[in-house]
Amino acid sequence: MVATSHSTVQVRVNEGVLWVTGEAYPLRNISHVGQRRLEVDKGAAWKKFILRTLIWLVFGSFVIAGMGTPGVLVWLAVEALLVWRLVTTLSKPTLYGLVLNTSGTQRDAVWSTDANEIDHLVIEITKAIGHPDIAQVTYNVQHAVQGDLIQQYGAGSVGKATHNGSGNIVAS
Repeated sequence: MVATSHSTVQVRVNEGVLWVTGEAYPLRNISHVGQRRLEVDKGAAWKKFILRTLIWLVFGSFVIAGMGTPGVLVWLAVEALLVWRLVTTLSKPTLYGLVLNTSGTQRDAVWSTDANEIDHLVIEITKAIGHPDIAQVTYNVQHAVQGDLIQQYGAGSVGKATHNGSGNIVAS
C-alpha cells in the first residue's frame, strides 16, 4: 500500500472572510461552494499493466534466449517492477477537494483523503455565507494531502502542477 503524506490545514471563518491557511476568500465574493472527487482509473491502470506485460513477454523471451539464467533473473526483476507499479497505482486513495467559485474563477481550496472533512467544510462555509457577520468557525482538516496533479484532456497534456494541500495548484 502506498503511504499518503497527510498534513493539517486550518480553515477558519472570521469577520466575513474564509481563511484556508494563508489564502483569504471574502464570504461575499464566494458564489459557489462544492466538492471535487479524484479517483484512480483502475481500468486504465490494468490495461497499461497488461500491455506492458505482453510487450515484456515478447521482448523478454529474446533476453532469456540470449542471456540464459541471468536473462531469467532480468525478466523476473522487470516483471516485479511492472507488478509493483500496478499495485502502487491501484492503492492510491480517492481525493476529495473543496472547490470555491469566486467572481467566476474556480479554486481548489483544500484536498483531503477523508470525504467527511470536505462535506463538513461545505456545510459550514455555506452557513457562514448565509450569516457572514456572526459566523466564527475554525476547522482543522486532518487528512489534507500534498502532491502533484496532472490533468490531461483529450490527446494533449496541460502539464504537471504541484499542490501543497491548500490553495490552487501551481504549474511546474
